[in-house]
Order: sequence, then structure tokens, then C-alpha cells
Amino acid sequence: MKRIVEILVFLVITTGFSQEEETFQRGNSLYNQENYQEAIDKYTSILSTGKESASLYYNLGNAHYKLSNIGASIFYFEKALQLAPNDEDIKNNLAFAQKATIDAIDVIPEGFISRTIKKITNTLSFDGWAWSSVVCIILFVILFILYYTTNNSSKKRGFFAVSLGLLILGILGISFAYKQYNFIENNRFAIIFSQETIVKSEPNLRSEEIFELHEGTKVRVTETVNDWKKIKLTDGKIGWIPASDLKEL
Repeated sequence: MKRIVEILVFLVITTGFSQEEETFQRGNSLYNQENYQEAIDKYTSILSTGKESASLYYNLGNAHYKLSNIGASIFYFEKALQLAPNDEDIKNNLAFAQKATIDAIDVIPEGFISRTIKKITNTLSFDGWAWSSVVCIILFVILFILYYTTNNSSKKRGFFAVSLGLLILGILGISFAYKQYNFIENNRFAIIFSQETIVKSEPNLRSEEIFELHEGTKVRVTETVNDWKKIKLTDGKIGWIPASDLKEL
């Protein structure tokens, strides 16, 4: 009976994967036939099952761009980049879509040290840094045991030096994992989906209008109050907009 259950579970999973792959390929075929909305419907149906991939988001971004849905296009390219941060095709298409946006927002320059630390931190995901740290600590323990038990002085020095290096790398990995986690927790980004939205000084319609934003602009969400989101731009400007005008990444 246990064996039969295992076979049934395997068949269900396999069937599910094959159906999603078939739907994905059908979406690609529709895209190639320039039936972009139908392709979007196929891709979105896969997302509704809880499955996601960089290629799926990438294709969604391309299909939305073809329909001039700039906000949705940038949103899905950004989602694809989260899963494949080094993919040049995604970066290029994202940059291309961003050229179609209206808002030109300055970026406050970062210092060299801050920029370097961020670059190193972003080379791996939070999970990547965490696993790297675990591996380094395990190797450190093994080499330290070898250092402690060996009687050969040259090997002893070698084991000690390498184990010390691994310990330092493990500690750095934990530090970068913490920074990555902290960055994710404190930096929730969103894309403006409304063609035009008025940014308010407070989370209510009666407050002062301070500036406008347009479809496709990327903002950082810092706070939520009822149906309002407090946003911050890369140039330091802050304000409140209706939650319905944006979509969080």
C-alpha cells in the first residue's frame, strides 16, 4: 500500500510538471504568433499554481512590453532579476523598458566603501551566504581537529592557517547573510502601476499634494497605513500614495 501511494504521488507531481511545461510552451507559441494577451494569460495561469521561474517572469515582462504595459513589464523583469540577478538578457530588457518611463529621478551617490560592501553582499542570496558559512564552519572544525591531532609540525601549521582562514570566511559569510536579510526586510520595493498618481504629504485624500509619479517608476515602500503606502525615492523624496496605485515586488 505504501509503495502504491508513493507511485501515485510521483505520478501526480510528474503530471503537474508536464502540464505546466506544456502551458509554458503554449504561451511561448502564442507570443511568437504575436497573441501577447493570450500568452500572458497562459503564463499567469502557471503563476496561479504557485510555480515561478526567471524565464516565466522574463517572458511575462516581454509580453507586457509588447502591449505597452510599461508598469507590468518592469515589474516582471524585476521579479525575474530577483531569481537570476546576473542574467544579462533580463538586465538589458529591463533597462530598455525603463527608458519608456516618464519620471527621471536622481540617485543619491553612495560612498566607495558602501558601494563595495553592497556589491560583495549581492553576489550571493541570503541562503547562499548562509550555506557558505555552514560549509566554512564545518571545514574549520575538521581542519582544527586535524591540527590538534597531527604530530607533524609543518602539517600542523598548514591546518591551523587554513582553518583560521575558513573561520574568518565563515564569520564574514554570516555577516553578509545578516546584511542581506536586513536589506530584504528593510527594503520593500514596488512598481507604480497607475498611469499617474499624486503623492500626498499624509495618508489621506485631504492632505497636500507634493509631487506626481507615473507608470513604471520603482519606489521603496517604508510604511503601510490602511490603504496607503509611504514611499521613498532614490533622490530622498518621501510621500504617501494609494496602495492600489502600485504593486510590491
